[in-house]
Order: sequence, then C-alpha cells, then structure tokens
Amino acid sequence: MTFFDHIALFSIFDLGALGLLVASWLVLSWLIEHPLKNPSVTMLMADYRRAWMRELVTRDPRIFDATILSNLRQGTSFFASGCMIAIGGVLAVIGNTDQISMVAEDLTSQSIPSVIWQMKLLVTVAFLTHAFLKFVWANRLFGYCAVLMAAVPNDLSDPRCYPMAAQAGEINVRAAWNFNRGLRAIYYALGSLAWLLGPEALLLSGCLVTWLIWNREYSSHARMILLNHPDGGSLATQSLSGDTKL
Repeated sequence: MTFFDHIALFSIFDLGALGLLVASWLVLSWLIEHPLKNPSVTMLMADYRRAWMRELVTRDPRIFDATILSNLRQGTSFFASGCMIAIGGVLAVIGNTDQISMVAEDLTSQSIPSVIWQMKLLVTVAFLTHAFLKFVWANRLFGYCAVLMAAVPNDLSDPRCYPMAAQAGEINVRAAWNFNRGLRAIYYALGSLAWLLGPEALLLSGCLVTWLIWNREYSSHARMILLNHPDGGSLATQSLSGDTKL
C-alpha cells in the first residue's frame, strides 16, 4: 500500500481532528512569540533576560550568572534526553502493535489494521522529534550565550560593554524561545496520544492542551507577577545602551 492508501484508511473526522491539533499548535506558537496586544509570559521573560545581561556588566565576580546559565543548560539536556527515551519507547510500541490491536478489538468488537495504530503513533514521534531538536538547539545557544557573557569586558569605560551584553541577551532569548518550543511540542505529543482512543478524544485533548498552554502564557498568576514590575513599567521599554540606568 502507498502512503495515500494508508491515509484513505482514516475518516474525515480523524483527519480533521489531526489538522486542528497541528493548526492549534502552529497558531498558538506564533501568537505566543508575536503577541498582537498583550505580552505573553515568554515575551515578558525575554525582557527580564535582557535586563539580566545589563546587570551582568556591573556584577563582579560573575559566578552567580554562570551558575544560572549552567542550570538552564542542565534543563535543556534533561528534556533532550527524556525525548530520546520517549521516542525509543514509542518506536518500540510501533514495532509491536499486536497488543494494542487486541485490546481495541476487545473493546470495540472491530478489527483495526495495525498500520492505523502505527500512523497514529508516528504523529507522537513527530512531535517528540521536533521537541528533541529544539532542546538540542537551545542547549547549544545557551553555550553560545556563555561564551558571549565571558567576553563582556569588566571595565565599564570600555564602549563594548553594553553592546556585547546586548548580544548575549539576544542569544539567551533565542535559546529560551527554542526551549519553550520544545516544551509546547511535548504538550502536543502527549495530547496526540489520545488519538488512540478515537478522533473525538483527539479533538478534546487538542482543545485541552491548547487551553492549558494559553492559560499559562496569558492568564497565569506568574504572568501577573511579571507584569507588576517594581519600576511601574515594562522592561521592554528599557534600552540596552551605555546610558541605561542600572
């Protein structure tokens, strides 16, 4: 059977639920990183990361900053390793779907081809693979950030201080964005497993995952804390320049 023959085994409801899941993931990711009006937690934290690099210029020694960055890299390594284990586990299940078929047949009294279970699980593998690649790239970007932070001069009279701190800040932000993209892919990978129960379950889980991520980015208590900046304004209005008041 060809790929299109395999696709034909699924109903319109199945394909629609899968399409909605993928569309929700893509649209939500874009809205989080390109907010139309209100900033998301991701964008608010990006401002604080840039502020961190401004503080780096005058902090001596910089052991505290190195420790924070090391913890961030450990987080990306942990999730990347977890994704590899999860991918291996799902692929092992794909290679032996007989047990899933037997359970499904007992519950529904219908014989479902093994290829259907395999293709459903491949969607989960695709999300996990995307997450793994994002975590690996985030880890590497945090490594770049560490080098840039080490290159920031300790002499405040050096005109390169704040421009180089700005570079480190932007690399740090990009690393965090990729880390968050990996986390969102894991959320949707878990949601895609509901497809094993049918298109209705996939539709419900897709809506639940989308609401959960949206709530944490735009309606969480953490966001309210981040919005209440001590200066009474947003860090986004502060500039990474030599005239910035620290």
